[in-house]
Order: sequence, then structure tokens, then C-alpha cells
Amino acid sequence: MNDIPKRISTAILNSLSAGVVPRIGLEYIAVGRKRELETILRDLENLGQGASVFRFITGRYGSGKSFFLQAVRNYAMENNFLTADADLSPEKRLSGSNRAGLETYRELAGRLSTKLRPDGGALEPLLQRWINSIRTELARDGAEPGGGAGPPAGDFSPALERRIFETLAEMEEMAHGYDFAAAVACYYRAFAAGDDERQNAALRWLRGEFSTRTEARAFFPAGEIITDDNWYGYLKLLGAFASRTGYRGLLVFIDEGVNLYKITNRQSREKNYERLLTMFNDAMQGKTERMGIYMSGTPRFIEDERRGLASYPALKSRLEDNRFAREGYSVSESPVLKLAPLAREEIHVLLERLRDIHAGHWGYESSLGGREIEAFIDLAFSVPGAEEFITPREIARDFLGLLGILRDDPRLSFDTMVYRDGYRVKGSPGDPGYAEFET
Repeated sequence: MNDIPKRISTAILNSLSAGVVPRIGLEYIAVGRKRELETILRDLENLGQGASVFRFITGRYGSGKSFFLQAVRNYAMENNFLTADADLSPEKRLSGSNRAGLETYRELAGRLSTKLRPDGGALEPLLQRWINSIRTELARDGAEPGGGAGPPAGDFSPALERRIFETLAEMEEMAHGYDFAAAVACYYRAFAAGDDERQNAALRWLRGEFSTRTEARAFFPAGEIITDDNWYGYLKLLGAFASRTGYRGLLVFIDEGVNLYKITNRQSREKNYERLLTMFNDAMQGKTERMGIYMSGTPRFIEDERRGLASYPALKSRLEDNRFAREGYSVSESPVLKLAPLAREEIHVLLERLRDIHAGHWGYESSLGGREIEAFIDLAFSVPGAEEFITPREIARDFLGLLGILRDDPRLSFDTMVYRDGYRVKGSPGDPGYAEFET
């Protein structure tokens, strides 16, 4: 794989060596997950036709949940979806003290991404693209002067104003739509006038960065601001707006759902589950427009009847396995998508790709063939119970570590490293990092 740009191969190798998911280059290392990806592709097709979806992606630590979400995110952007992603933490939840829900919204709004802005920060380009696309349409019809992509002050016709406010009038009919439309209108007028201060104020409002209504009203007549209580309503408005600006819809990715499970205070935890139930019901009942929400978490987060989602009766009844699924069959319509462990053959393919990327990145000819990769996999699975507990994250990290050692010290060989006396597998199944090598 010598043709991979260094920027991408660096991101892949550095991320996997640190045990985290790269945000780019996943197409070079993705293996397996055919059934799960087919399910997501059906979701995206439905979303593009106006539907909505909510799915939980579940698997144990290191099983590839974050990788899977990132791969779906990248595919969605390539296919004209707007995306937003956030990682939950003690400071970022769906609801909570210290504006924990609002912090999640702020991260989602800040990470709003498109194909041209894959690393976030797409809110302002989204608004400008919308305005300029209308100008271009009107210019094509002879109703708008210019028609270029720039925003010359005073070059905005009544026809453009009319088209802009027709769209905003549709938004006003939705919950919280009046204030959302007012912020977008503020941005448009400031854009037309070349007023950077008011443009930034409108963006701040849309990103949930105003602390008080008084502060926001210094720039436009906002009736309310985005808060911990109402942020989800504005997320829905962003999804509806995306479909009016030329995108097929908005996909929201929320990782580390287990942080809700970790909330020790029962009342606080259940308040988060209540918000989650609202989001779930809206999507499943078609109350959201062209918006898909994907949340990842461990099986315990979903199934634990003491603190997990199964402890909240309304969610438990919605997420229980179908009886036929319990008998060994998968149900693609289920809101819970369970990531099965990668097969040994799929792990072999993954390691082959990592070997080639590593060799191409560092400019050497790898001597590791199928025998060596199989020997490495044998070692990784040599601990009793490893078939059940070992994860792709651990295998990839250790394999890249071994490749780095062999590259740095030409006196060493694969056989010396893997077979010499004194090497054993550390720890026991279930312990973080148990598949690392230890002398």
C-alpha cells in the first residue's frame, strides 16, 4: 500500500498504536461487518427519502464500535449527508448539572461536518452554501444579479430575500423554530451587509454559546437561547434545515454511551434515560425529519437491569431482543445492532493490511508472510478464553508495536521475538491490555 498519502498512513498508524480510532483512512483497514454495514446502508437510503432512525451500536470494549461509527460517518459524508459527532463523558451527557446536556450539543454543533469540511466547523459554510446556491438559481433564472459565490454587500435582490424567508417561514412552524429562524435570518442579513460581528453572533447562538437571552438580544430579538433543557429540539431543527440546504439529512453519532451507565445518582441517570427515550421515540415514530442517531455502548450499558437502559422500563421494553433473534437469528429492524467479534480470517486480513501500510509508510520491504501472521494470531489467542475476550484493538496495537521493534532493530527477527523463551501473554481475559507481550 505504497500509494497511501503519508498524512493518512500517519493517522492510521499513530491512532491504532495508541489504541484509538483514526478519523481518516478507515477504508484501507476496514474488514468484515458486511451484515452490519448492509443494515446501515438501508438506513441511509431511508433517511434520504425523509425517514428517521435511531440505533444503538453495542459491543464490548475494543470490539470496534467507535471504528464502525467512524466508518459510517465517513461514508455518509461521501454520500452528501451532514454529520455531527460527540463523545459522552462526565461533563457531556444528555442532561445534567453544569449544562452537561448543552455541552453535548455544543460539541455536536462544533463538529458539524461535510465532505468538504470533514473535521467539523461546517456550520458557517453550510449557511453560506445555502445562500449562494439560492443566488445561483435565481441568477440562472435571470432574477438575481451576479450569481457568483461571493457576498458583495448590497448585491442581494428582493427575489433572494423572498426565497430565503420562504424557507425560514417553514422552519418557524416547528417547535423552537421561530428563534432558530431568527438566528439564521440574522446571519443572512449580516452576510449581505458584510457585518462580521453580527454574523459571528448568529453563529454563536446556533452553536449554543450564549449564556443569557439578554446577551443574545444585543444582536437580534431572540425569544430564547439554546439551553440544557431544549438543546435536543434545536438539534432536530438542524436536521430539518440540512434537508433544505441540499443535503440528504443529518446523521448524529454519540459515542461512549456507557458514561450514562456510570452515573451513580439514580435520579440523574434516569433523567438522562428519559431524554434518551424522547429521542428514541421521536426517531422511531417519524417525528424527526431526515435525522439518524447512532449511539454506541457496551452490552452492560444496554442490558444491565440495575443501572443500564434495561433498568428504565420504557427503554427495556423497546430494546428487548426479538424472540426469534434470541434463537440465533438477526433482526435488521432491531434498534440494537450487535457487533459480532471479527472472525479469525478477518483478523488475518486486517493484519496483512497493517503490515503493508507500515512497510509502505516507513519505506521497507516486509518479510512477514502468512505463516508469521498466523503465528502472531496463535499467540494472541493462546490464553484460555481469548476467543471470547480478545479484541481487534488489542491485536492491532500489539502487532504494530512488534512491527516497530523489528523495523528499529534489524538484528531481531520475527521468530526471535515471538518464539523465544521468556515471552508469555500477560494478564487474563477481560483485563485491559492483557494480550500485550511481556518478558
